[in-house]
Amino acid sequence: MKYVALIPDGAADYALDEFDRQTPLAAAHTPHMDRIAREGTGGLVQIIPPERPPGSDVGNLEIFGYDTRVHYTGRAPLEAASMGIDLGPGDIAFRCNLITCDGDTLVDYSAGHISSEEAEQLIRLLAESLRSDGIRFYPGVSYRHLMVYQGGPDNLNSYPPHDIMGMSMAEHLPQGEGSEEILALMEAATPLLRDTEVNAKRVEAGMAPANGIWLWGSGAALTLQSLRHRFDLRGGVISAVDLVRGIGRCAGLEVIEVPGITGYLDTNYAGKADYALAALDEMDFVYVHVEAPDEAGHNADAAAKKQALEDFDRLVVGRVLDGLGDLGEPVRILLTPDHRTPIALRTHSREPVPFALWGEGIAPDAVQAYNETAAAEGELKLDHGHRLMELLVESSRSEGRGDEG
Repeated sequence: MKYVALIPDGAADYALDEFDRQTPLAAAHTPHMDRIAREGTGGLVQIIPPERPPGSDVGNLEIFGYDTRVHYTGRAPLEAASMGIDLGPGDIAFRCNLITCDGDTLVDYSAGHISSEEAEQLIRLLAESLRSDGIRFYPGVSYRHLMVYQGGPDNLNSYPPHDIMGMSMAEHLPQGEGSEEILALMEAATPLLRDTEVNAKRVEAGMAPANGIWLWGSGAALTLQSLRHRFDLRGGVISAVDLVRGIGRCAGLEVIEVPGITGYLDTNYAGKADYALAALDEMDFVYVHVEAPDEAGHNADAAAKKQALEDFDRLVVGRVLDGLGDLGEPVRILLTPDHRTPIALRTHSREPVPFALWGEGIAPDAVQAYNETAAAEGELKLDHGHRLMELLVESSRSEGRGDEG
């Protein structure tokens, strides 16, 4: 048996006036996701437990099969794993966003989705200028980077920058014992970034400057039992997002490199599908994550979210379905977002999301389309996201029906 998880990040939403009170999922033309829902079984799943924040770290850990009420130390350690950064005893990793700020207002959590090439120059500057025995900066992808602090504060409360766009930064700074050192680093970075050639060129071209950093999501290293050990699966993960790649590495999966993937609307959707199908020749399981719907939600761009869902459906889901016949083995597919990213909120929310299971040994139910309203009519109602992996790999539809407790 082969297994595929298809994850349109943040796809679920609320009904919108611009779509005649439909959600983007319901308004989008998604015949391939609808086929999975129609020919499979599904319902709603509470991905995010009440004890955890509704982030992609928690959501994706749950989909991979890990109960985040037990297995969770923070977001940044997962990104460190993706980047091949080994966290030693006492190392605390922080996510480091390049941001655009105007005075005290956080204008853009992504510095205008700055390119990785520009961002690397800026992070290298910070690494040289703010270097100390205990502080290290590492460049990542686009606006997403990492800072590791040996002996740093390990219990800070921090806000994701995508949650506070347009708000006062002073009112949302990291808090807790040791936060003074983190605030000092954020303050020291501002004059260094402001006067760079990279930002001068961006401003001249009418683009947002990366004139600040935001440190958040801190934590120590996370150790997980591998999917090979738990489910006897050899697998791979496809994502442009370091966080998701890091979870895959922690779960013992191979990171499958796909050219041209960006984590945004211009990503190489078709390449993700093609590389997933190729990997299934040798692997049992592939996890395919697409960030674009989530980014559109954070930007409150309903049209872009609808387009991202249609592109995901046509170029990823449809392409995967078309290629399964060449595998010569039975297949099961799990389709689910990791959380909602409602246009109205511009951030994540914790309501249940629609999911569907399709393939070998899965009988169809009454659900005829893949969206929030249709899924509410499904037979499966799961209270815990980490049960999805068990259903995909171990269970038939009848075994998964009902409240899983």
